[in-house]
Amino acid sequence: MNFQERITLAFKTEQARRTEAGAPRLTKTELWKAAGATSAAATHWFNGSNGMDLDTCVRVASLLNVDPYWLFDESRPMALSASKSEAVNISAGPDLRGRVPLISWVQAGHWNEAVNSFQDGDADDWLTCPRSHSRSTFALRVRGISMEPKYRDGAIIYVDPEKSADHLSNVVVQLDDESEATFKQLVVEGGKRFLRPLNPDWPGPKLIEINGNATICGVVIGQFIED
Repeated sequence: MNFQERITLAFKTEQARRTEAGAPRLTKTELWKAAGATSAAATHWFNGSNGMDLDTCVRVASLLNVDPYWLFDESRPMALSASKSEAVNISAGPDLRGRVPLISWVQAGHWNEAVNSFQDGDADDWLTCPRSHSRSTFALRVRGISMEPKYRDGAIIYVDPEKSADHLSNVVVQLDDESEATFKQLVVEGGKRFLRPLNPDWPGPKLIEINGNATICGVVIGQFIED
């Protein structure tokens, strides 16, 4: 089922539910206003010209009574559970379902100690993560060119501390003698572990051996590149 079919099904299902309940009929105007979009955008959604990004799906999901991840890519069942639906309606704070904090590289190096006491305002921003992830997942903005061409300077990476760091995993690591975490690929060879940049033209060391002098903060599970 493509996005056009999902948005049409969700819209008609919610219209039918409201009609049965004797409530005012859902309109496309309500939908595009809830999305923070325009009437032209709504036209494109329903004719199949354009889809929605995940942030927009999150904004309209409660109006349509569907799971935003289903609306985005069918990764979950269509309907919200009763408990989730109730939570959406009574929540007084920002909707952070499925979102992760964008933090600094200094914070990333001490994330395992800070995550349980982390407050909403401690993040630079809260971003929707399009992948399944643990509750301790965080986001970072890539700095520098050591991981190009796959990870460009300025890209957002999503880092899951609960994902196993295996050979060739791309990891965020805190070195004991550094104040900030670093981002490299993990290489496991002959019982030893190394960090290496992906950029073949990187002028620095090609392999950095790590042992007891480094802590792996998490494994990169995806990225977002802004236009």
